[in-house]
Amino acid sequence: MSDGFLYESFRGVDWGVATADTLAAPPPPPPERGGHFRQWTDDIRQLVGVTPDSHRMVAGWPRLQPDGPGTWDQEALDRCDRELDALLELGLRPGLTLLDRSLPPWLEAAGGWLDRDTAEHFAAYAAELGRRFGDRVTRWITSTDLAGPTLADHVAGMYTPGRGIGRAGLPTVHHILLANGLATRALRAAGVTGRIGTTVTLVSGYAATDDPFDRLALERLESWTNRLFLDPMMLGEHMVTEDDVSPVEATGCVRPGDLEIISAGQDLLGLSWHTPFRVTAPENLPRVLPANKCQSTLNEVNRLLVGLGFAITPFDDVETTAYGWPILPEALADGVADLHDLYGDLLPPLSVIDNGMGDLDLVDETGHSDDARRRALLRARLSWLGRVIARGVNVCGYEYWSVLDNLEAKFRYTRLYTMAVPDHEPPPRPTMPSDWVHGGAFAGPVGSGFASGSGSADGSAPGLTLVPGAPRGQREQRGQSVGAP
Repeated sequence: MSDGFLYESFRGVDWGVATADTLAAPPPPPPERGGHFRQWTDDIRQLVGVTPDSHRMVAGWPRLQPDGPGTWDQEALDRCDRELDALLELGLRPGLTLLDRSLPPWLEAAGGWLDRDTAEHFAAYAAELGRRFGDRVTRWITSTDLAGPTLADHVAGMYTPGRGIGRAGLPTVHHILLANGLATRALRAAGVTGRIGTTVTLVSGYAATDDPFDRLALERLESWTNRLFLDPMMLGEHMVTEDDVSPVEATGCVRPGDLEIISAGQDLLGLSWHTPFRVTAPENLPRVLPANKCQSTLNEVNRLLVGLGFAITPFDDVETTAYGWPILPEALADGVADLHDLYGDLLPPLSVIDNGMGDLDLVDETGHSDDARRRALLRARLSWLGRVIARGVNVCGYEYWSVLDNLEAKFRYTRLYTMAVPDHEPPPRPTMPSDWVHGGAFAGPVGSGFASGSGSADGSAPGLTLVPGAPRGQREQRGQSVGAP
């Protein structure tokens, strides 16, 4: 595939860099600033021929309102003003994230996202920032991740010990969705000129085998992740399980009119991408893994997941990152296509946020950053995504998220997701698949399409079938042979 294809596929896409750096916080010393921005800017310029010109940062709610509702830290507001003006002077278009997981202490003390009032406080905070900065910010993202402070924290207990309370924590999902809807309404009422959206963590993967129960397990995974947040936003109703039960509604947290607010249209939907998963039905673990590994695979995360009807298993003979996550450059495009299959034209334009977790930890034999390999991975990922765009999926933006952000959470994920790494060390590092450079995603004209089900056990690119609006059960099964026994 030529570089011209990449350029044409991404014509009109906004390129940028995002970071968890907080505008309201005192800035770090100059040598620590801007390194990741230059890194990603150079990569995109070399591969696509365009220079990223937007920079999105976090506002910093805990610093802006440390003492309670209606009060503001003027010095923190002044720092936001200066940072936004500095970005404009550099010729960059500022973007602003309102929430990056952390709440002000006074809200945490009141229950955080378990308390419905948090949604109202968030809307008031958004309205004030919209009034102050609405003339300069070109993209508003209400939250970095809807799942982190709700599903991961209060349901699964993946962050603060003792906070995971299982299904009793599901009201947090409703409350953060309500907060997003109320904040969107408040920003528009404030007259902001930039586009408004939020971010969901895109979760997708491949059935471990061709067993229909593994395919069902994959659908359960995506229901408890993607659909849990997107069904209310796209369809105006909470996700319903195969037993015809809405777990969120069953908690009694939904009030009349809430879903109309939640499903109000947004200008864009951010997709945060981490890693694909290889998914199996719990009863198929002995088929997927040698018997002596089955018990070790039922680690902390899988002990939770098997209760929902699925489990995560390692890919075989696929290179992993230092975090133990498999590197499959086609998986992002497959995940985006999955969303289009589910929601079709109901989806707003998509802005892909690649946080770089699987890129910068690629090192050469000397232990230094392997720039050539990182860029080859990025080029492969973009070429697959370009084909999805060529088939009609509206991708309006692509942002790199700094690999240096949220390190504590990443190391926590590393421990929890150790099932992604086979038992031997170091993690496998096969030869770079030839289709990253010469074939597969790069081969043939756009009209040649994909060979459905062409995945191979060495991790080379499986095929992708895009059927807009097709019911889930009618899709071509994809990737079942990747790492399958």
